[in-house]
Amino acid sequence: MKKVLVLCTGNSCRSQIAHGYLQKFTADVANIYSAGIETHGVNPKAIETMKEDGVDISLHTSNNVNEYKDIAFDYVITVCDNANENCPVFISKAKKFHHNFPDPAKAVGTEEEIKKQFSLVRDEIKAYCKKFVEENLN
Repeated sequence: MKKVLVLCTGNSCRSQIAHGYLQKFTADVANIYSAGIETHGVNPKAIETMKEDGVDISLHTSNNVNEYKDIAFDYVITVCDNANENCPVFISKAKKFHHNFPDPAKAVGTEEEIKKQFSLVRDEIKAYCKKFVEENLN
């Protein structure tokens, strides 16, 4: 079974969303992990926006990347530039992928505008994850 790590700054939004979709799209062919350079807790708006698309990430936890230092990952996906630049070196042959998604937690405006930003980023991450699975895990 392949092991995939999704890495972000705080493991609160983008990596959690990607974790949820990768789990959904891979079913039983991969173990999915997510972590952050820091831990900020899972963002309630990320949970809400995923629930709107039928994916439950409410039981996810915010984990520090150091918790996974002994796992030999097959793939490491960074979903923000900060994580890409500060990603620790893994002693493995993990293939690394990077895509900088906007941080919906930094969205400003009305509640409706913030919700829209979360949905836009969620949809971008969903498309990326679907393509990643099709090209690397199927």
